[in-house]
Amino acid sequence: MNSKGKFYITTAIAYTSRKPHIGNSYEIVMTDALARYKRLLGYDVFFLTGTDEHGQKIEEYAKEAGVTPKEYVDEISGEIRRICDSLNTTYDKFIRTTDDYHERVVQKIFKKLYEQGDIYKGEYEGMYCTPCESFWTETQLVDGKCPDCGREVKRAKEEAYFLRLSKYQERLERHLEENPDFIYPEARKKEMINNFIKPGLQDLCVSRTSFKWGIPVDFDPGHVVYVWIDALSNYITALGYDPDDPGELYKKYWPADVHIIGKDILRFHTIYWSIMLMALGEPLPKQIFGHPWLLFGTDKMSKSRGNVIYADDLIEWLGVDPVRYYLLSEMPYVADGSITYETIIERYNSDLANNLGNLVNRTVAMSNKYFGGEILPPSAPEAIDDELKDAALKTVAEVDRLINEYRISDSLDAIFSLARRSNKYIDETAPWVLAKDEDKRARLGTVLYNLLESIRFISVLLSPFMPDTAEKIQQQLNCAVTDYDSLSSFGGLKAGERVGKAVPLFSRIDAEKALDELAEKQALEEKSEPEQKKVKIEGLAQIGIDDFAKVELRVAEVKDCEPVKKSKKLLKLTLDDGEGERTVASGISNFYTPDELIGKKVILVANLKPAVLCGVESCGMILASDDGEGGVRVIFVDGDTPAGCRIR
Repeated sequence: MNSKGKFYITTAIAYTSRKPHIGNSYEIVMTDALARYKRLLGYDVFFLTGTDEHGQKIEEYAKEAGVTPKEYVDEISGEIRRICDSLNTTYDKFIRTTDDYHERVVQKIFKKLYEQGDIYKGEYEGMYCTPCESFWTETQLVDGKCPDCGREVKRAKEEAYFLRLSKYQERLERHLEENPDFIYPEARKKEMINNFIKPGLQDLCVSRTSFKWGIPVDFDPGHVVYVWIDALSNYITALGYDPDDPGELYKKYWPADVHIIGKDILRFHTIYWSIMLMALGEPLPKQIFGHPWLLFGTDKMSKSRGNVIYADDLIEWLGVDPVRYYLLSEMPYVADGSITYETIIERYNSDLANNLGNLVNRTVAMSNKYFGGEILPPSAPEAIDDELKDAALKTVAEVDRLINEYRISDSLDAIFSLARRSNKYIDETAPWVLAKDEDKRARLGTVLYNLLESIRFISVLLSPFMPDTAEKIQQQLNCAVTDYDSLSSFGGLKAGERVGKAVPLFSRIDAEKALDELAEKQALEEKSEPEQKKVKIEGLAQIGIDDFAKVELRVAEVKDCEPVKKSKKLLKLTLDDGEGERTVASGISNFYTPDELIGKKVILVANLKPAVLCGVESCGMILASDDGEGGVRVIFVDGDTPAGCRIR
């Protein structure tokens, strides 16, 4: 296939403060699916991702960890890259903002903008949010806190360099008018224009003196380049851009066809980055797409909430492609997506095991059973066949339309709709009935041909989203015709070839058992402190008195108790802790009935982070002991001890 031209696509670079959770992983998988699709169509694709590694927050995290900032970011960047690789993403380059070439060019960019008057020196005084690394005016705060993350801010004053955003406001507004699809989707564009551009752009602080972990301003060593000039420049430094010599790779691929970013950093890309490029005299990217967030249930994922899910844990449990499928199918176009263990299992069983897996398995199995695996020519067509053929051809066009609008979830739904239509075709044609009549042999061969060809269409279209699954399907079809151009007509399979062995693609998950196992695992993780460095002495992890003092133990009375419907092991306890009621989920249903616990006084770990277990938010833990024979004994307190008493 001849190249249809270049296609340059990027993710935002991930900040190396902490290991990314599954919500952070959505972006790299979405971008990978787009990159794979464009390659399938014949484009010369360059796919960039990487890590953002400077800033005050990282300097502070490194100090807490007792390591240098470089040692800290080396570890986190490596973890991020391992997660990208584990998700089977096909990036062409992984940039780090600590790379020598990037730091050198950022210094040149900063100096060029200063020398031409687009950066000037001044003094900044305002409210500073360390997690967001952003300055805010008093009027921009929401309830006195950061408008982006809701955290506390502190007053800061320091000498700084500023980028003249105001100088380019009219030019940016004109660009948005002339390029209506520059910001996508439409709702995000309106948000940027109405909330940030129309009120008037304020010049942007682009250097800091209050910390050292950053790229030095080479002509003013007391300053380091502030986050956005450093981070945003990665899209061009990765291509070898230099203000003195742009380089061949830059000339080939820039401007980017699309930046894929989270909705929370849209302002920085559509306003700051655009103006930086205007000031440099370089073209703007063709499009910037702001995707929504993936929430845990209805909440944003947060370690403090105890609701963080990691990609590598899901992959270990389900495999790579089911995780990719869930991420891509569950995220809406504009609204935030949601992830829960219950919905993961439900989608896995219904979509992957029942719909797709069952279709492939029984079609290939019937081909082997009735014809020894041979693909017969479709020599006995009937009118009903045309519906399946039309559905396959329309799916190709529909997927192309949807994916070019970044409607990834809808694209996958279109593919799985073809699988559902194919399953319906099996019910309509009843191959097992045709097999009983020797005179219907040709018709049976035609039906199976149509099914196998429809599955081939599905496998090709599915390859950008679930590449390993697509390859397994094609191996079972024993088919080498897997290019996109072959989908222009229905009939790419060659009669006379033989299919392979029918191998199940997905095994159904026992939901109740899986949720029980997850609950046990979460409970164990809540009891341990995996990030705390412990010294092993004589087989025990020793802690200091200060560590023990952090654990708040209280007497609590069990006011109510009932089984958790989705679990065989969990009981839901309603506890009076002396200050009010709280719910705790405990894996003790094999050892106690609710009646045995109601009215009893127990020991509560009162300051444990909340965790959601089988749909129950557990706010604490009750203490129990092993009985030496595999059983559990809850530790009860004298009934006269008031609820709320501290245990020391």
